[in-house]
Amino acid sequence: MKNSPGWGILATGWIAELFTQDLLDSGLNIAAVGSRSAEKAAAFAQRFTIPNAWGSYQELVNDPSVDIIYVATPHTEHISAALLALHAGKHVLIEKPFTLNAPQARQIVELAREKNLIVLEAMWTRFLPHMRRIHEIIDAGTLGTLRSVSAQHRQLLPADPEHRLNSPALGGGALLDLGIYPVSFAFDILGAPESVAATARFTATGVDAEIATLMQHAGGAISTTVSALDSAGANTAVIYGSKARITIDDVWYAPTSFRVEDHQGNVLEDYNQPVASRGMQFQAFDMEKRVNALTESMIMPPDESVLIMETLDAIRQQIGLVYPGEKPIT
Repeated sequence: MKNSPGWGILATGWIAELFTQDLLDSGLNIAAVGSRSAEKAAAFAQRFTIPNAWGSYQELVNDPSVDIIYVATPHTEHISAALLALHAGKHVLIEKPFTLNAPQARQIVELAREKNLIVLEAMWTRFLPHMRRIHEIIDAGTLGTLRSVSAQHRQLLPADPEHRLNSPALGGGALLDLGIYPVSFAFDILGAPESVAATARFTATGVDAEIATLMQHAGGAISTTVSALDSAGANTAVIYGSKARITIDDVWYAPTSFRVEDHQGNVLEDYNQPVASRGMQFQAFDMEKRVNALTESMIMPPDESVLIMETLDAIRQQIGLVYPGEKPIT
């Protein structure tokens, strides 16, 4: 493996554009882009000055200049794209949610380990500088014993019933697109939940418009999350401890500021450090380190991605959400 891995961008939608721009701004090596449309691949390559453009995913993963495949397809296609890349001997960074469900997630992780390849969920929030600083504060004992986490992710997104966010066939709904952020955040701070309760409000197309979760974690700590795709919100998050709390400003899951305050309201730290670009490059930095060392990420371990998908499956079971062609969750 060379020291500067070549990236292959699989799919050419909005999220792929954001990720590609951050990689270019950070000086990383984008070797190729692939799409099911040769025209879209060529246009994407021209826009971002990418050397190789392929009109199929198979051609992309076969490209010898590509070491890492970034999967930016709709959720329902994550499993097929990831397996295609792994079978071609490529490392894989998969957009969140990792997959549509836990069995798919386990299949990907098992194949990656079998082939000694790195697989990572692109939960970019975890890699951001303010989140890494928050972990340092928690590890230092500044908050004391962690009591609870509260986070929301609300957006006013397109109401068009044909849009992928409103399509059950494409894994649409608030949970997988938006709820994944606060649920993963709760895992990151408090660990996997020991119990999960959920309730939801649905759209006319049959996907969840709003989803709320209540989870209990080790030691009795509690997390609460609310996510919605039809109402904008403040999008803040709070971590409460026995000695102090951290309030993360909007938008908490993107580069932002936070304050650490004790119970008397004294500010112990006021964090506000600007980040270049959108901030998606930090997950790419970690991915390249993992690839060069052939070691799994400690920030977003693949086993945790599987556990998160198991929790999302449990949430969907409670609210009765099953995607077309998917076996009922049991």
